[in-house]
Amino acid sequence: MESFESDNEKSIVSKIPQITLLFWLMKICATTLGETAGDLFSMTLNIGYAVSTVLLISVFLVTLFAQLKAKKFHPALYWTVILATSTAGTTMSDYMDRTLGLGYAMGSVILVSALCLVLAYWRFTEKTLSVDNIKSRKVELLYWIAILLSNTLGTALGDFLADSSGLGFSGGALLIFCLIVMVAWAYFFTKISRVLLFWLAFVLTRPLGATAGDLLTKPLEKGGLGFGTYGSSLVLLMILVGCIVYVLMQKRQQTSCAGM
Repeated sequence: MESFESDNEKSIVSKIPQITLLFWLMKICATTLGETAGDLFSMTLNIGYAVSTVLLISVFLVTLFAQLKAKKFHPALYWTVILATSTAGTTMSDYMDRTLGLGYAMGSVILVSALCLVLAYWRFTEKTLSVDNIKSRKVELLYWIAILLSNTLGTALGDFLADSSGLGFSGGALLIFCLIVMVAWAYFFTKISRVLLFWLAFVLTRPLGATAGDLLTKPLEKGGLGFGTYGSSLVLLMILVGCIVYVLMQKRQQTSCAGM
């Protein structure tokens, strides 16, 4: 991460993790868990899309408030907010596409437009979309709004690929995976803007999580693996918690070495 002059700016910058391979693995795990957990609330527990959305948006707002008030990077808190955006995004997208009857294509268009507006405003006012340049509460809030919209959009795109495109759950997941590989190739072997590639990868990991989540939970006769929302969510949660513990241990070790 870049260093900045003021202590306040440093404290805000330090609240965003470094973009490493582990970050992307945790992002995919969190977004997949968001899909399975969102379906667990809305369908398995039969709470419904509207009530689930209100409940999960409330959780997102509470965790976001804690994240904004924090003075430094807390891995558990950060990934809790990411998970909250992914879970809320799942039920929000399903509510738009199914309950309101907008459909996956129209829902995706609306969410793409909203995300583009937020990113355009961010770029126009701050002159950059780099997540290494977050040095104000305003930009931090824009960052989380963009994440919420991208995770909601990812659900709509994932559902479109799995249900409407004819690719199925495994085919949709494979297509998105190939697109992510192309973005990674562009990062290492081209001079395309790293900021643009970051946001492309960030958006694409969500439909990968959505299709992978559906692949895990849906029954065999519908093209899934039949693990259900309970089992899939529990396994994914354990993996995510394990990664967070690893990050905390790394952080503690670095702090210990710095203090020697």
